[in-house]
Amino acid sequence: MTGYGKSTATIGTRRYTAEIRSLNGKQLDLSVRMPSAFREKEMELRKALAKAIGRGKCDLSLQYVADGVERKELNSPLIAAYLEDLEGIAKSRGYENDPGSMMQVAMRLPDVLQQGKEELNQDEWKQIQELIDEAVANFMSFRVHEGATLEADFRKHVGNISDMEEKLGPLLDERIKRIRSRIQINFNEIQDRGRLDENRFEQEVLFYLEKLDVSEERVRLKAHCNYFIEVLEQSAGQAKKLGFIAQEMGREINTLGSKANDADMQRFVVQMKDELEKIKEQVLNAL
Repeated sequence: MTGYGKSTATIGTRRYTAEIRSLNGKQLDLSVRMPSAFREKEMELRKALAKAIGRGKCDLSLQYVADGVERKELNSPLIAAYLEDLEGIAKSRGYENDPGSMMQVAMRLPDVLQQGKEELNQDEWKQIQELIDEAVANFMSFRVHEGATLEADFRKHVGNISDMEEKLGPLLDERIKRIRSRIQINFNEIQDRGRLDENRFEQEVLFYLEKLDVSEERVRLKAHCNYFIEVLEQSAGQAKKLGFIAQEMGREINTLGSKANDADMQRFVVQMKDELEKIKEQVLNAL
């Protein structure tokens, strides 16, 4: 299930932002981006996030912007190397060796200033952890809202399938009458050419109607629809089960279509398949 959560707070001289995003996925694929000073806490953080998120492709980003001027350190080894190279170039070309000018040139070269090495401050980390917890809470709230929308969507589509299944009843009764009438007409035409067994005729009609009977499929489809709603009302983590139920619903609907032998019934079957496809698409977004 997709999700998004964000939280910001000022901690010390920095403005921190924790941001969590997730996309659909069968397994948990977690990416964590954070300042190097907090890397020792990454595994602990990953475990907590995995427990909260469950599954999906998820990214956590922890960034900061300094509110004040942060101390930088001179990269002395690099500056010395720059000066040595400059002196060598000046000497090889016969230029005057001016230490002051060379120092000015060296200080303008890349990476001569570097961020001082940070050490993990436990008090600061505690506040950052609270910031991340707030982002996770916002993330879960987003998921709950999306889950409520999905649930309403599932109920609508399952309800539509149940309604269309109910509408098959009158069509099935009419279909039986038409089939019996058509066979009777054909039988009467043949009977004019010779005497045929009336009992055999009834047996053939019953055999033919039994092959087209869909009462068991209808009962099973109703049961699957009811079970889908029942599972939907259970705790989180039922997406796979809902997917399996949708597959079973599809089998019954396909059998109804193959036994329909009636244009009006086929139209309802096609509509049921359309509703079922929408359910299958949305199941991929559920946990």
